Amino acid sequence: MALDDDDIRFMRMALEEAGKALMEGEVPVGAVLVAGGAVIAGAHNRRENENDPTAHAEILALREGAKKLGSWRLSGATLYVTKEPCPMCAGAMVNARLGGLVYGCPDAKGGAAGSLFNIVRDDRLNHRLRVAAGALGEECAGLLRKFFEGKRG
Repeated sequence: MALDDDDIRFMRMALEEAGKALMEGEVPVGAVLVAGGAVIAGAHNRRENENDPTAHAEILALREGAKKLGSWRLSGATLYVTKEPCPMCAGAMVNARLGGLVYGCPDAKGGAAGSLFNIVRDDRLNHRLRVAAGALGEECAGLLRKFFEGKRG
């Protein structure tokens, strides 16, 4: 899946969501769900604020999008997320029959879209997503570095 100008525009929106997470003291990951060329959901990490281990940006965006579309099947949608999804989020994308995934920076320690695992493209599963990596990757990684440097600081 090749990146185009719309992919960059939607990834900038996901970065805005990640910035909200940073301001709330959350790991700065943001996600935007797009269907038919329009944003139908946006979210950012909320695990700390909601005391919910599943409150990742991707999960929250998928939930909101499914409600708005009135269906758990999101085959016509693409999720833009600033960091490569974890196994939980990648599994949710497969279960949602998501059409595509565009992510910013890889996660060598927990990524499930090609780095450590490749759940979203695994031939053994009943669904595979179109995937593009590296959209605004340096900006996405920089936001995460800023957060973790502040924590270690």
